[in-house]
Amino acid sequence: MEDFSFRRLGYALAALVVVLIGGMVGFHQLLGEGWIESMYRAVVTISLTGIDTKPKGTNAQLFTILILLAGVAIFTYIAGAIVEVIARGVLTGAWAERRRRRAIDRMRDHYIICGYGRVGRRVADEFREAGVPYVVLDFSEDAIEAAQEHGDHFIEGNGTEDEDLQAAGLDRARGLVASSDSDSDNLYISLSARTARPDLLIVARASDEDAAKKLQLAGADRVVQPYSAAGRVMAHLVLKPQVAAFLDSVTGASAPDLRFEEIEVTPTCGAAGKTIRDLNVRKETGALIVALRKRDGTFDTTPTPDVSLDAGDVMIAAGTPDELRALEDLFAPQEALAR
Repeated sequence: MEDFSFRRLGYALAALVVVLIGGMVGFHQLLGEGWIESMYRAVVTISLTGIDTKPKGTNAQLFTILILLAGVAIFTYIAGAIVEVIARGVLTGAWAERRRRRAIDRMRDHYIICGYGRVGRRVADEFREAGVPYVVLDFSEDAIEAAQEHGDHFIEGNGTEDEDLQAAGLDRARGLVASSDSDSDNLYISLSARTARPDLLIVARASDEDAAKKLQLAGADRVVQPYSAAGRVMAHLVLKPQVAAFLDSVTGASAPDLRFEEIEVTPTCGAAGKTIRDLNVRKETGALIVALRKRDGTFDTTPTPDVSLDAGDVMIAAGTPDELRALEDLFAPQEALAR
C-alpha cells in the first residue's frame, strides 16, 4: 500500500490527454477533417471502441495504428493501476490510515495507552469521559477492533518498540500508561519511554509487588497492582460500604456533580505565598481544597484556612466543573490572564 503512488495514475491520465490531442491534430492534418471530426476519430481510436471508416492513405493508416497501440498501452497501464488501488485498499483503508496518522501527528499533550486489554480499555473509558486526548498502541486484532469500534486514535504496533512509541507521538505526549498484561512488556515500555522522555509521566501496571519494584526502577512514576487494588476495594465494600460507594461515585470521570482536580501553585500565579483564608477560596470559587501536597512531597490531608499556598505546592480540590475552572483561573499564571 505504501509503495503505491498516485503519481502513476496522474502520469497515465496526462499521457492519455497528450495522445488524444496528438491524435486530433494528426488526423486533422493527414485527413483534412474538421477539428470535431478529428477529435471524434481520435477518441474512438484511443478508447478501442472502433473506427467508423477506414482512413485513406498509408500515412493515415500507420498513424491510426500508432494511436491505437498507444491507447492500448495507456488503458492497460490505467487498468493495472486501478486494480492495484482497489486490491491494496488505497481508496478506503489507506485514506483512512493517512487521516488517522495525520490526526496523531497533530496531537499535543496527549496520553499513550500501551496495551488495550481490559485495564487499558478502562483507562480509555475514563479518558474519553474526561475529554482527554489519547492514542492506543497495541498489535492484537481484538485490541485494534475495539479501538476502531470506539473511534480511538490507534497505532498498530508494540510499545516495546521505539519506532512505534515515536509513531504514537511520544515526543509530544504528556503521559504514558503501560497497561499490558505482561510485566516484562511493561518493564520494557517504561524503560524505553523514560530513556526517550525523562520528563514524561509514566503509570504502569504490575501483577505483584516484585514487578512493581522493578517497574519503579525502570522509570515508572506510579505503579498500579490491579489485583491488590481490587482486593482493597472489595474489603472496603464489606467493611465501609458507604465510604467506598462515595469514593467510587466522586472519583469516576462520569461523576455528574463532584469532581476532583489537582492544581499546581506556580510562582507567577499571583496567589503564591498567600493563605486559603487570604484568598477566600471557598467564597470566590465554590471549590474546596481537601488536601495539599507540599514541595517536599509530604501531604497535608486536612489543610486549615491559615495554611500557606507556596509555589510548587499542588492542591487537591473538589467541586463542580465550573467551580474547579474558577479555582484554576484564580491560580493561573499572570501572563496567561494578560493574554
